[in-house]
Amino acid sequence: MSVSDWRNPVVILMTDFGLRDTYIGQMKCVITSICPDASVIDLTHAVDPQNIAQGAFFLDRSMPFFPDRAVVVCVVDPGVGTSRKPIAVKTARQTFLAPDNGLLTPVLGSQTVTHCISISSPEIMLPAQSATFHGRDIFSPAAAHLCAGFPFDRLGDPVDPASCITLPAETNGIENGNSIAGRVLFCDHFGNLVTSLESSLVDTAHRWEISAEGIDGLPIVKTYEDVDEGKLLAYRGSFDTIEIAVRNGSAAGRTGLKDGAAVRLVRKEPVTTAIPS
Repeated sequence: MSVSDWRNPVVILMTDFGLRDTYIGQMKCVITSICPDASVIDLTHAVDPQNIAQGAFFLDRSMPFFPDRAVVVCVVDPGVGTSRKPIAVKTARQTFLAPDNGLLTPVLGSQTVTHCISISSPEIMLPAQSATFHGRDIFSPAAAHLCAGFPFDRLGDPVDPASCITLPAETNGIENGNSIAGRVLFCDHFGNLVTSLESSLVDTAHRWEISAEGIDGLPIVKTYEDVDEGKLLAYRGSFDTIEIAVRNGSAAGRTGLKDGAAVRLVRKEPVTTAIPS
């Protein structure tokens, strides 16, 4: 079944291009010129420049919400114009187009891959290609052609998915059974610090705290209203990791912590339930 057999084809875009320039507009123009019926969803264009790991994280935490049969274009591409391959990965649920640089690590690791191809067919590229804008000249037209019914297996040459580049897994080190080391992954729009510490590490049988440079024993609470205005807090965030925030303020500005800064999750005494007298 081709994508054109599906109703309302969807293209999802994720890049580090930002919105100040015309890059995203040009990509959308290419897509809708080739497949006017395609709906285009902007996942984000605010991946930090060249930050492949952050892009992979955003993709990983967003995939569960993608509609089935969507074509997902991911472009965080510091190696654009080099020998790195543009690839298309078809899974049981969606199709992903991206440079082969580790950006598709969560797709290759968690979805059932049915086909993988190195995009090379001139049929689905713009006639002239910039060495520095494959998002517009290769990935966008390839996505649009797929939505218009172009056969996936004609995109280029088959690739063994096991040969694709993947990023090393994020590890949380446990010390003495009570301390788990992590790091700040990124700062979001609100100044919240998103860490690599998975929320699932925090059980309800113990009290837990976060420590980092300048932060000593910050308790993990449920939500912002559990602390006073302007106070620091740690909580289980919507990315399913522990986040550090300031109620109605910026944790990044308050703490000065940057991407990669060390953080530590510390397990304290067990939670006790008072016995009614």
